[in-house]
Amino acid sequence: MSTIIEHVPDADKIIEKWNSNPMYKPRLAKVTVNISVGAATERLSKAMQVLEELTGQKPVPRRAKRTIKDFGIRKGENIAAKVTLRREKAVAFLKRVLEAVNYRIKASSFDDNGNVSFGIKEHIMIPGVKYDPEIGVFGMDVAITIERPGYRVLRRKRCRKKHIPRRHRVSREEAMLYLHKEFGVEII
Repeated sequence: MSTIIEHVPDADKIIEKWNSNPMYKPRLAKVTVNISVGAATERLSKAMQVLEELTGQKPVPRRAKRTIKDFGIRKGENIAAKVTLRREKAVAFLKRVLEAVNYRIKASSFDDNGNVSFGIKEHIMIPGVKYDPEIGVFGMDVAITIERPGYRVLRRKRCRKKHIPRRHRVSREEAMLYLHKEFGVEII
């Protein structure tokens, strides 16, 4: 068992920095949930139904980017479904999903830009979800995006900026510390 101290040695300095300036404190930007099926069959519609039940939002089908003959996938064919959650829905869903993985995330799941991704082998592991033999069991990928206030300058229509300075991006250690403090996640 490892602690957050092993992964974030200067945690006190980071928290002090967050408290000194509210623009430095990271926040949960979005949670993206993806179920990949591999073909546009009845199984894809069931996966979309599962996503809608879990999140309360209508999922979007995702198309294949290229043809892979070995798997029978053609370019442009719907092969997956995804949902993007923001604000309160994202927090509520994230708490349920983290409970399914026992509030443990590997340190290797974090990238250098404040993003975290992990998988769930079966959707029935999420609390409150019952097995339905007509639908079956689906695995899913959960991607968490953490950013600071001010990232809107990359996406806004007027006076858009192409670059956010490195000092204002969320680092790997800050993302670990944020999830540990806000959701009680243990980094292993």
